[in-house]
Amino acid sequence: MSTASTRAVPTRMVAVWCPDWPVVAAHADPERPSVVLHANRVVAANPPAREVGVQVGHRRRQAQSICPELDLFEHDPDRDAREFEPVVRLVADMAPRLEIVEPGLIAVAARGPSRYFGGDRSLADQLVERVGPIAPVAVGIADGRSAATIAARVASRRAERTVVVEPDAGPEFVARLPVSWLAGLGEITPDLVDLFVRMGLRTLGHVAELDPGDVFARFGDEGRRAHRVASGADDRALATTDPPPEWWAEHPFDDPIHQLDTVVFVAKRLADQLAGGLAADGRVCTRLVVVAESEHGERSERAWYRDRGMSATSMVERVRWQLDGWVSQPGAITGGIVLVRLIPDEVRSDDGVQSRLWGERSQADLDAGRAVARLTGLAGDDQVRVPVWNGGRLPDERYRWEPASSIDVEELADRARPSGGPWPGALPAPSPTVVYAEPVEVVVAGASGAPVRVSGRGDVSEAPAVLVAGHARHAVRAWVGPWPVEQRWWSDRARRLARFQLVTEHGVAHLVALEQQRWVLLATYG
Repeated sequence: MSTASTRAVPTRMVAVWCPDWPVVAAHADPERPSVVLHANRVVAANPPAREVGVQVGHRRRQAQSICPELDLFEHDPDRDAREFEPVVRLVADMAPRLEIVEPGLIAVAARGPSRYFGGDRSLADQLVERVGPIAPVAVGIADGRSAATIAARVASRRAERTVVVEPDAGPEFVARLPVSWLAGLGEITPDLVDLFVRMGLRTLGHVAELDPGDVFARFGDEGRRAHRVASGADDRALATTDPPPEWWAEHPFDDPIHQLDTVVFVAKRLADQLAGGLAADGRVCTRLVVVAESEHGERSERAWYRDRGMSATSMVERVRWQLDGWVSQPGAITGGIVLVRLIPDEVRSDDGVQSRLWGERSQADLDAGRAVARLTGLAGDDQVRVPVWNGGRLPDERYRWEPASSIDVEELADRARPSGGPWPGALPAPSPTVVYAEPVEVVVAGASGAPVRVSGRGDVSEAPAVLVAGHARHAVRAWVGPWPVEQRWWSDRARRLARFQLVTEHGVAHLVALEQQRWVLLATYG
């Protein structure tokens, strides 16, 4: 029997997509080119920015060289989710049983709303009419989540902002699209998309023509997901029945709770309980319903979807997003919270994670992740921070601190490792062990006693002989440099400096820099 004959019929789905939502949530001026950055790369760009050539994936420097007047905003998932709540409420008025795939994207089973509002096209038009005054929106309707999401993205390029794919026409609809459409859909990595292109697979139809068994054998679960999306298939239907009550994790409060941190703390314990129970059964939750009730009977209920499943940290993150959005709406809640409940509305077998050939997570990485999760539970969400690779040429630019609660501890080691390619002009390994939050002003002098100077061509006035830090003087036994670097030369934040490595008579190595004829201590090597 063929694969097509055994595939489950996809559920008719509606995708409500707000293009460039992170930019909208940041309240950027729609008339000015604006982007949102994450790890020094563009993750969202508004139409004025794209019109001048800025694209998602560009580095900060590349984007600013294309458009020096670009407005920059840092990526903030909490802000994106909180600002998305009004859109969710409007869609919920038309289709109560919805699921939030991510801030900016909502999926709804189309059957009931479509009948009530007079058909698919009428439903799509009314969704655009209602949501449009709040944010740019596009609506796609097709068989399956993936095809509906692709239809919504195609609709964003059309004046009417809607695309309705006829039943059973999903495979033909997606087949003609470039394979680059896989990026950002179904959590397919750009590396796999690039590999498909280098293999000569130019369209989604070309990927769909491959044997699914061969794709899975070569690329694992991610390849199987990519093949399913490229085929216009979606073999996970929207759950329409309540799960067994014993799967629920809930906590009623004896006294109404008015502090969200307390509720989130309890939700973390529930999430650990739920994720642990599912893991013991070899399952992972892909659709989570979060319910919260107040002492006055107000109720917040949202469904959250994640294709690859949710860890306990992912569940807590969505609880926090939902509660932040709920309390930020005027009049939505008038009393303290008396109940929080987590319902795994859709689960699947846990396929695990494909092991890497090298660079695998060590036991130390796993222990560190568990320790961070434990500390977060004891001290609170915002009290524990972890370093995340940001990229940069100077030591204090390479990492930034983020709340541990916003990062999946299972991915903590990967998030802390350098990624995104080399930084031209950055100093090679090893990295310094102590990086000063604020550079320490020092003096580097030569044998004559005069401060060492560096010309525009990189010529040193004399060899460094003494390092003066405060009242302490240290003889310099060895030195190397200068390594000049010029950053953001096109903007008013231009910076030019020359870096040196010095070793004092005590065998301690330092990284110093000369900027605007002023010496500063940047870091110290152990």
